[in-house]
Parts: sequence; structure tokens; C-alpha cells
Amino acid sequence: FQVRPRNPRGLGALPAPTTMASPAVSPDSSSHEALSSVNSAPACSPTSDSENLSPDELELLAKLEEQNRLLEADSKSMRSMNGSRRNSGSSLVSSSSASSNLSHLEEDTWILWGRIVNEWDEWRKKKEKLLKELIRKGIPHHFRAIVWQLLCSATDMPVKNQYSELLKMSSPCEKLIRRDIARTYPEHEFFKGQDSLGQEVLFNVMKAYSLVDREVGYCQGSAFIVGLLLMQMPEEEAFCVFVRLMQEYRLRELFKPSMAELGLCIYQFEYMLQEQLPELNIHFRSQSFLTSMYASSWFLTLFLTTFPLPVATRIFDIFMYEGLEIVFRVGMALLQFNQAELVQLDMEGMSQYFQKVIPHQFDSCPDKLILRAFQVKYNPKKMKRLEKEYAAIKNKEMEEQIEIKRLRTENRLLKQRIETLEKVS
Repeated sequence: FQVRPRNPRGLGALPAPTTMASPAVSPDSSSHEALSSVNSAPACSPTSDSENLSPDELELLAKLEEQNRLLEADSKSMRSMNGSRRNSGSSLVSSSSASSNLSHLEEDTWILWGRIVNEWDEWRKKKEKLLKELIRKGIPHHFRAIVWQLLCSATDMPVKNQYSELLKMSSPCEKLIRRDIARTYPEHEFFKGQDSLGQEVLFNVMKAYSLVDREVGYCQGSAFIVGLLLMQMPEEEAFCVFVRLMQEYRLRELFKPSMAELGLCIYQFEYMLQEQLPELNIHFRSQSFLTSMYASSWFLTLFLTTFPLPVATRIFDIFMYEGLEIVFRVGMALLQFNQAELVQLDMEGMSQYFQKVIPHQFDSCPDKLILRAFQVKYNPKKMKRLEKEYAAIKNKEMEEQIEIKRLRTENRLLKQRIETLEKVS
């Protein structure tokens, strides 16, 4: 069985299901990815946008929904995150019963995503709600390379033609990039070893970007995003997608030397925390546990340094379609899940909890996190108002700094005059 979706760049067929579109290893390294790529997050109704769907598509979606319900029922019988060992046997039986249905489901999913890619413009214009719901369920990893490029309109960028020339040039950031390369996904097979292909292509993309955007140059967190792209696609395509993400997804502002955008994101997130989890907010403040201490990496690396790759990649799928909003949603969902435990801990205990407990809570059930994330209250108008508030605060701070500078200069000049007058007298 093989579906060959049309490549929008006119480069022939996409790879068959048994091959990867990338020189790298897929991040979907665990058996859970097969489940999570099709499992239900926010409910996707087969009748949603039904007036635009063919009978075949409706039938496929109905099958997916039925399998999603079975998988969801099976997942409830799995061992809970804090459960005892007694349940482990039954959870294995449950998992295998779910996986027995996966071959048909994967085939249906492959057909459906093949159609989506082939009819991309139609899906973006006429079936947008349904496409959004399917992306929240997880893009099958064989399709991620092309779908990510389509989502950010990176399939035909002029900058791609400059890539080989950029690699021949030297960048002032080269030493810094080389130093950090080994710290990016150090446990991942593709990036292991100083002479590995992964490290070499990661260096190439980071260097090329530092040359096309000299104001930003190189920022350490961005290498994790590029590394994920390289697990899915060749370096030229990864470079184009990264350029588009920096230009259109607020990432460039986040990675500027001033990091003013990160300050804004933290300010907005603190408001959500204060409004939706007041008890936890008070506890954080009483322990001097600043939002930036745990949330900065969420925004800078889009959870790629927080969760294992199968979970982080699901979040990245959504980011590619919905932008930074998903970071706010997942961040708040994490705090909601863990509020009862966090309020019992001091600063040191909370730091350890964020580093050791939270990252592995959703290894076997990323859909649980995504479902909760889309239950979080998020008001775009309010976020826009907070953006204006933050800009006003920063402008006032700048004015005050200018005034302090002016007063210091005046004070210094007055001292000089006094000294001059004293010498004359």
C-alpha cells in the first residue's frame, strides 16, 4: 500500500510510508507515537465542515473517531502516572489490544493526510477548522516534513538559493555555534559525536542564519528548534522553515539580544497565572519563585528542552499552525495539573519538581496534556491589551532611565563648576 502525495515544489513524489524525508532519525522513537499521532485531543467531529467533505473523507473521519474512542478507553485503563505496580500487567494487555487496531488506522490516516497534502489550498481555504483539529491530534511523522513547510509557506523561498553561498562565508558566531552544538540533543543518535552528520548540518543551518540576520546572529535556544527541523527534513528545507519561523512566528523578537519579546511573554503569562491560579501565584511569590525561572525555556525552545521528543513534537505541530498561543496554553495546563503538589514545596523543591517530575508526566499520554491545554482560558484581546500595557511600562522605565542619566550628567557638571570656582577663589 502506497500513497504518493504531490510535492508542491514540483520535485516528484514524496517518500513512501517506509522511508523518512529526512537524513535524520525520526523523533517519534517510542511506541507511544503511533498512538499519539492519531489519538484524540480536543474532540474532532466527523461532521465538522461536512459540507466541504466527500463521502470517502467523511467515512475516513468516522473511522478515525471510532478508533480514537477505543484508544481513549484503553488509555484510561493504563497505569496512572502515580499508580501502583499492580496495574502494570493490565495496562500492557490494554496497550496491545489498542495496537491490534493500529494497522488499519495508520492506513486510514495515511490516506487522509495524503489527500490533505494533495489538496492543500482547498483544505486551507474551505476545511480550515477540520485541518486545525487534525493537526491537534498530531501530524503523522512521515508527513511532518512537507506539512510543516506548507504550514509556514516555506516551500518556495528565494533564500533557499542563497544557502550554498552562505556556507562558503565565515560568520562571527562560528566559535559560539561550535561550542553549543554538542549540547543540543546530546542523547539523540543523529547528533551524537563531534563528527556526526547531525552536528555538521546543525552547524551549517545556524551559521547560514547568523549571516542572513546579523542583528540576531546566533542564540543558543534556537538550535533546539533547528535540530528538530533537521530530524524531519534536509538542511536547505530546514533553513527555509527556520527563516520563516523567525520572520512570522515572533521567534525573531524572542531571540533578539534585548529579549524584549521574552519579557512580554513572561508578563502575559504572569497575568494568566494570577487570574486563573491565584493560590499558586501567591505561593510562587512567597517563595520568590519567579516566572522567568521556569517559563523562559518554554518560550525560547517551545518545550523542546522540557519534554521528550514525542511529546514536544506534538506541541510543535500545533505551534506550526497556531503560533505561540500553544506555549501559553500548555504552560498553564502544566501548572493546573501540578498545583496541589507545587504549593507544598519550597523554592528548591519546586525547582527540582520542574526539572525531574513534570518532563515525564505525559510520556504515555500526550493527548491528556493537549486536551487540558485547550481547556485553558486564553483571550487574544486581553493579550493584546497586556502587550500595550507592557510597552507603556517599558517606555516609562526608559524615560526614567534617561532622566536619571540627565540628572547624573548635570550633577557631574555642577561638581566640576564648583571645583573650578574653588580653584579660582
